[in-house]
Amino acid sequence: MRLYLVQHGEALPKERDPDRPLSGPGRADVERLADFLAKRGVRARRVLHSGKTRARQTAELLARALGGACEGRSGLAPNDPTGDVAQEASGWTDDVVLVGHLPFMGRLAARLVAGREDPGVAAFRPGGMLCLERGEEGGWEIAWMLRPELTSV
Repeated sequence: MRLYLVQHGEALPKERDPDRPLSGPGRADVERLADFLAKRGVRARRVLHSGKTRARQTAELLARALGGACEGRSGLAPNDPTGDVAQEASGWTDDVVLVGHLPFMGRLAARLVAGREDPGVAAFRPGGMLCLERGEEGGWEIAWMLRPELTSV
């Protein structure tokens, strides 16, 4: 089972738009990431997002490309505790994408991989994805990480 952790794409500044939708470059980065993944056969049954506009827009682009259902989910906001999501993920059997925010995504990755939220185990960037695989013993390990600048090759 694979769990894909995604930091939403680059968003407009709050001063320009308080709703903080994806910026033009942010949308382009996520579209490139989605296309890159789809061409390599990555699929996910569900793409869950925090409900914030930038996360929802990122999730919608990924869901279209990866064939998954796009759903809002509580517990993925920037400062939410990671325990509920980590526990729930331990029972998932299908590949899932989670689209959220920092510092939550970094803390969740560290909790799943290292058993504690600090120090971090991955350097997230807007529009980047971390792929975790759950082993037979139930533990998680990093399979790979992809940043937007690597998808243009």
